[in-house]
Amino acid sequence: MAQNPLKFIGFLIICGMFLTILLTASVIFKDLPSDSVKNLPKANIVDVKPPNATVNSQVQKDKLLGGLLPSGIDETSCLSRYESALYHKELLHKPSSYLISRLRDYEALHKQCGPHTKLYNRSVELIKSGQYNGSAECNYLVWISFSGLGNRMLTLASAFLYALLTNRVLLVDPGVNMPGLFCEPFQDVSWLIPPDFPLFNQFSTFDQKSPRSYGYMVKHNVISNSSTLPPYIYLHLAHDYDDHDKLFFCDQDQSLLKKIPWLVMKTNTLFVPSLFLIPSFEQELSNLFPEKVTIFYFLSRYLFHPTNSVWGLVKRYYQAYLERADKKLGIQIRVLETDDGPLKYVLDQIIDCTMKENLLPQVNQSSEPIVFNQSAKQRKTISILITSLSPGYSEEFRKMYWENPTFTGEIVSVYQPSQEEYQQSENLLHEKKALAEMYLLSLSDKLITSAWSTFGYVAQGLGGLKPWILYKPNENRTAHNPPCVRATSFEPCFHAPPNYDCKKKTPTDTSKMVPHVRHCEDVSWGLKLFE
Repeated sequence: MAQNPLKFIGFLIICGMFLTILLTASVIFKDLPSDSVKNLPKANIVDVKPPNATVNSQVQKDKLLGGLLPSGIDETSCLSRYESALYHKELLHKPSSYLISRLRDYEALHKQCGPHTKLYNRSVELIKSGQYNGSAECNYLVWISFSGLGNRMLTLASAFLYALLTNRVLLVDPGVNMPGLFCEPFQDVSWLIPPDFPLFNQFSTFDQKSPRSYGYMVKHNVISNSSTLPPYIYLHLAHDYDDHDKLFFCDQDQSLLKKIPWLVMKTNTLFVPSLFLIPSFEQELSNLFPEKVTIFYFLSRYLFHPTNSVWGLVKRYYQAYLERADKKLGIQIRVLETDDGPLKYVLDQIIDCTMKENLLPQVNQSSEPIVFNQSAKQRKTISILITSLSPGYSEEFRKMYWENPTFTGEIVSVYQPSQEEYQQSENLLHEKKALAEMYLLSLSDKLITSAWSTFGYVAQGLGGLKPWILYKPNENRTAHNPPCVRATSFEPCFHAPPNYDCKKKTPTDTSKMVPHVRHCEDVSWGLKLFE
């Protein structure tokens, strides 16, 4: 029986296609080793990164904060040193190359002359002997731990700047809690004073009546450029210092103090603005900080790295409650009255500030419901972080936004990390929480602070934030009107500046001596730095 020609043609076509496939495969695999086919890699699943994944790599490049921080320090011993760049906003200003150079020089000096080095041991012998022949290999500034945590941070930054200006090594009194709060800022050599330091047990007794106090010595004509100089002098720069103590801010007195190998300082107020009134420091300060309003901003980020336990408090709270908010508002409340909070006139003033300055959305207190076109996912989220010794203020804000919708549909959450009720400066856990809260406030988008509060000054300085400052309430216990004022710089305020013209030797308004030092918004007689 004859075969169907169509079937035969179809068979030939199929055979041709099969031969073509075999030939193609042989060309592709002819150069591979015999086991290559079975070892070909499996197809990879594409890893899609979140939209902000590239941000981390950019921040990672600048974990040294534009060269402000030294490289090469062990990261695990102090996670906050380099991790803080992941949480703070990008630097508003870049540190000057001169500041970076001087910081590296200081670190070398500290390593050479710091505690337990040969030069340190020789310098300590000057104090023990009480004899000084006018020659010392290293000069020192000893900072005595004094007052609350905010004050200590402000004064320590001031002391470091003075040490930088005068080529001294800064040594820190550990006080009660300093080692538990802050990492060592310098590599290899500690900045903490050893407990066997000869004056260690006298720190608590130093005051303006101490015979080694500079003001006392000048007042009683004990010291002058022509007299035999002592190996150490105590500088009393606390808020109660007198006119003789304030001579510290005069050029001619600085020329004498620079000859003393050991200066011991006690202060509870930031004094940086008045350093700009000393002519011999003016050019160096301008070289270090071309933008005057960045001093505490840079020095706080350079010096103050929370220990791992404190940094854990910051990270866990931020990640749990603040990280995903579209907007973060920090409100720092410090009430000087001893009554239990919340005080109605204080609360009214805070709410008035947030509404008049458009920092928070208005609430609808009518019974008519509001219909929003957006879904819950599309509506803006706002996190309010409140720090206060009293829990009452955050409860009132939470109640306001729970009981009433906003006119514009925002979802508002209110958080308060701690409610300690009263200040406990010698309690380590209390101060750890306080330091964590300062850092959390500094991570806000916008910030409200209380007048006169060093706690608020530290938060605004760390974050480079120009806060809205709540005025002190009126003496008749009513809310101040206007409720708040926007700060024009994020530098802290010097609460107790000298009012003396060193050249004319007469009282003067020191806010009018140089254009960048003027009165503060919250303390009418205080001084702060402006551009």
